[in-house]
Amino acid sequence: MCDERVGRGRHHGSEWSGLRSASDSGARSILVFGRRRDERAAREVFLEELGQDIDQPWDSGELFGLDAKTVAERVTRFGINDFQSRIASGSHLTRGMVVCPCSGTTLGGIATGAGGNLIHRAAEVHLKQRRPLVLVPRETPISLIHIENLRTLAIAGATILPASPGWYHGVQSLSDLVDFMVARILDQLGIDNQLMRRWGER
Repeated sequence: MCDERVGRGRHHGSEWSGLRSASDSGARSILVFGRRRDERAAREVFLEELGQDIDQPWDSGELFGLDAKTVAERVTRFGINDFQSRIASGSHLTRGMVVCPCSGTTLGGIATGAGGNLIHRAAEVHLKQRRPLVLVPRETPISLIHIENLRTLAIAGATILPASPGWYHGVQSLSDLVDFMVARILDQLGIDNQLMRRWGER
């Protein structure tokens, strides 16, 4: 699940390393793109920050760093207000859910159980079904309201995984930092990956 914004800058494909690793493991991915003002917002942000048109036909070539065949077989997209989608129900089984990045607004929506959009609803489902919910907050600095919402969700069972990469794994580029975070996220979902050198490895 993607919140309203994505990381600024282009990371030579690392921004999609999570989807590629999930696909390589045989997992299927469901994407929900958040928005702020209107239906065009998510598309505009992806075009500006990643050079990726998420509204292009999904069989038109490479998308999310995956070829068209893999996208068709392994990736599903739902609209932000598609409450009829299967992830809005606890009867649909998943390995877990990731909100990355997770803005303060989305954090608050999940913490209060307001269910204002499909990201909020799917997160609520994962909490009530006791399935992994990984939140990657992006705000800095954070306010007391953010802290209380993070505390509430941690108590409810969510994993709070701030976008704070380590530097001990031989960082050579921005892509290495992105891969570090993606590896930590995938670890929470039990998805095997070789995106980073782990502590003690040579």
